Amino acid sequence: MKYVVCVPDGCADLPVRALDGRTPLEVASMPTLARLAARGEVGRADVIPPGMPPGSDVGNMSILGYDPARFHTGRAAIEAAALGLRLPPDRVAYRCNLSTVSHDGTMLDFAGGHPSTDEAVEIIRALDAELGAGAGAEIEFHPGFQYRHILLAPASWAETECAPPHDLSDKPVVWPTGPAAPQVRAVMDASRDIVGSFGLMANQVWLWGQGFQPQMPSFAENTGCEAGLVTAVDLIRGLGVLTGIDVVEVPGATGWYDTDYEGKRDAALHALEAGADLFLIHVEATDEAGHAGNLEEKVRALESWDRRILTDLVDGLDSMGPWRMLLLPDHPTPVELKTHTTDSVPYLLVDSATDGPGGIYTEPATASCTALPGHQLMARLVDRQT
Repeated sequence: MKYVVCVPDGCADLPVRALDGRTPLEVASMPTLARLAARGEVGRADVIPPGMPPGSDVGNMSILGYDPARFHTGRAAIEAAALGLRLPPDRVAYRCNLSTVSHDGTMLDFAGGHPSTDEAVEIIRALDAELGAGAGAEIEFHPGFQYRHILLAPASWAETECAPPHDLSDKPVVWPTGPAAPQVRAVMDASRDIVGSFGLMANQVWLWGQGFQPQMPSFAENTGCEAGLVTAVDLIRGLGVLTGIDVVEVPGATGWYDTDYEGKRDAALHALEAGADLFLIHVEATDEAGHAGNLEEKVRALESWDRRILTDLVDGLDSMGPWRMLLLPDHPTPVELKTHTTDSVPYLLVDSATDGPGGIYTEPATASCTALPGHQLMARLVDRQT
């Protein structure tokens, strides 16, 4: 048996006025997904446990079968693992966005105009040289991917509350609060001269998502499956590193609208053909479109999932023998809100050999379903329920 997990990040939405009250999932042309839903099981999942922030760290931890209420310690420490950073107990990691904040304090772009990774690395190196380890400070800047980077700081810096920048799009910023807020704010303020000197849209760093590195049992131990994954997002890579999942790199995987859908599909098929039991395909484009409030791109990204991944993925899986698939987002990212919500999300579970009750994979069609805890779906997929 082969297993595939498909994660169209943030694809779930709310009724959109421009679509006459329909959602992007309702209007997108997705014939392959419709056929899978008609022979599978559709339902609802609480990928974000009550009281927890609706981030991709929490949601994807749930999808991988780990209860975030037990294992989640903070987003940035997971991303640090993707960069090969193993944190001692006296160090805390912060997510360090390259962002664009107006002089009157409005978050104009949480992603700083999406600089290229090469451009961003030069900025992060300059920040470390002038504000971090290069200047003898107790903090370290580590380059990541595009606008997403990591700051390491003393454990005492963990005591602060920081707003995720994607929650502030086109809104007045909410500055850090708490005991360590002065140190965190000082770094953000000092970064403006350095970041701004590069002439890009980004003009400062935004620090958030801090935490200590979690200790998680291996995915193979939890599921009995040797697994791989593909993503363009360090957060998902970090979860793979922390749980012993093989992280496959696809050169054209950008984390943006132009990502290489076919490359991710082929990476899954090649890994499964080479002996992997399970493979997770993560695509960020639907989430980015939601944050941007870009309805057209969100619909296009959904249709790309169907046409460029699912259609040939199903054919490839059929050629290998029996298979099972789980498809769901890690949280909703409604285009009219431009941020994540804690609402339950639709899930789809398909078995190639056994038809389910069938259904329609949209938010309205699953609205009356009782939501299952998200972290329980992995055990259902691989049939290791207790």
